Amino acid sequence: MTSKRPFSAKNFLNFRQIREPYMRKYLILILGSMSILPVLGQSSAPKYSNEFLSIGISARALGMSNTVVASVNDVTGGYWNPAALTLIESDIQLGVMHSEYFAGIAKYDYGSFAMALPEKNAAVGLSIIRFGVDDIPNTLYLVEADGSINYDNITAFSVADYAFLGSYAQQLKWHNLRVGGNIKVVHREAGDFATAWGFGLDAGAQMDLNNWKFGATFKDITSTFNAWSFSFTEEEKQVLLATGNIIPENSLEITTPKLILGAAYDFTLNENFGLLAEVNADITTDGRRNVLISADPISIDPHLGIEADYKEFIYVRAGVGNVQRYIPDDLFEEAWTMQPNIGLGVEIGPVMLDYAYTNIGKQSEVLYSHVFSLMFNINKTPKPAAE
Repeated sequence: MTSKRPFSAKNFLNFRQIREPYMRKYLILILGSMSILPVLGQSSAPKYSNEFLSIGISARALGMSNTVVASVNDVTGGYWNPAALTLIESDIQLGVMHSEYFAGIAKYDYGSFAMALPEKNAAVGLSIIRFGVDDIPNTLYLVEADGSINYDNITAFSVADYAFLGSYAQQLKWHNLRVGGNIKVVHREAGDFATAWGFGLDAGAQMDLNNWKFGATFKDITSTFNAWSFSFTEEEKQVLLATGNIIPENSLEITTPKLILGAAYDFTLNENFGLLAEVNADITTDGRRNVLISADPISIDPHLGIEADYKEFIYVRAGVGNVQRYIPDDLFEEAWTMQPNIGLGVEIGPVMLDYAYTNIGKQSEVLYSHVFSLMFNINKTPKPAAE
């Protein structure tokens, strides 16, 4: 961070018109999109804590509107359902994803590793997620002590959320039941101004019954606690007060438990074509949400996804989710909106390349993004030849 420079209320008034566009744009972006704003000046839990962990990972899942809790069977299970890690078809599986949101302002990245433990009918995994905004101008010291503008004083900083998930999964003998769990560490930072650490636990289960697949993921079982600490100088506090912001105080935010239930059916059309359909329901416990089934404190958000494949080589995917009520500008009555997503995938030997066309919010407010993810298998088990 840049060194301290003299600052006064008089100097602030001299350059307020120049700096306000920066301040308004980036304070809203930093404090709003990264969920810092809800904790400013309060010690209670905000309603939507660690919401970046609800975006979803992997182009396969995003193309199916995040409807994969029952059918996921690869390294991405470390995020979606840790029990699925027992289904990886190789000794080691690696996964990566990159996407950009808000016209490229926000970068969302994911990387994962999973390793099978055949002698124990188990698997372990590690997943890393980053959602960040980089190269944000810091204009706090734009004005010198004499009131002159010095653009060389503008520096840059980043605001980012990180999550680290350590996973373990075990195959049980009872009814082909698989169980797993995550130890989750969350780290969030806003330049040198604020940092937070959080810890939580996830659990998951899957079971197959003929062509049916069932799954459940219990996120933040005991709630995930984030402890925030802020380190503003006196000069920075003056700027925040002068621009109508609240001075943040050290605080604690809590992510309440969420249960995701899923059921999928695997259709075998013929020896060349297959079709999988899945429905999930996200059950939240943090109060009334604008979803299809809205209540207090429990709300239910259903979403549907399908995946068609040709010889398990080419995949076509689609999904519908994010069902919400809204009032159109030209109407006085409520209407419903939903978010469709599409995706493609191709599997060539040990490599799986997936693509999705999706976004992370209401269609009319957030631009759709192109999402790519890649999965690589080491020592993959060959598929049995068709009879």
